[in-house]
Amino acid sequence: MLGALLVALLVVGGTAFRVWQVARADQRQAVDVSVVLGAAQYHGEPSDVLEARLKHALKLYEDGVTDHIMTVGGRKAGDAYTEAEAGKDWLVEHDVPASKIVDVETGSDTLGSIQAVAEQAHQRNWSSALIVSDPWHSLRSRTMASDMGLDAYASPARTGPVVQTREIQARYILRETAALLYYRLTHASAEINGAGLG
Repeated sequence: MLGALLVALLVVGGTAFRVWQVARADQRQAVDVSVVLGAAQYHGEPSDVLEARLKHALKLYEDGVTDHIMTVGGRKAGDAYTEAEAGKDWLVEHDVPASKIVDVETGSDTLGSIQAVAEQAHQRNWSSALIVSDPWHSLRSRTMASDMGLDAYASPARTGPVVQTREIQARYILRETAALLYYRLTHASAEINGAGLG
């Protein structure tokens, strides 16, 4: 009993450490496409979280890390815009040619979004992707993308509400630890029963 408890603590602790460790890294390198995972938008205007991700993807594009950007995310009931549309519009307003942006208007959780990304990438013969999300989300989204056949790397946004305080950071590390463990056990989305893990 004690041994099982110790193993469980080591697994949870080790996973939390990896979430923290990967969050601190930036794996930016030349890839086929950078992928901006969706977050809330309001009437076509990106939320602060989504805008932080878009700004980071824009910098990667301007630095020549990638020639293409994929924006991802569906719409909630009653929304006129998808997260992907709002992201694409923002990038176009900041001088990224529309032809360089693929908006994937699918996905209400990480797994659904990554599945849609992988499908679009394979259709275009793109094999490598740089995932742009929040730091704490990097390991799980990168893991899912790798499981779907992409050479996946993470380059997280380091501004925005998700990185403002240590309390927020700790909460997201715990959240992502639980979501990643659930994914590794089930290969399913953790967005069940209102868990809100995405």
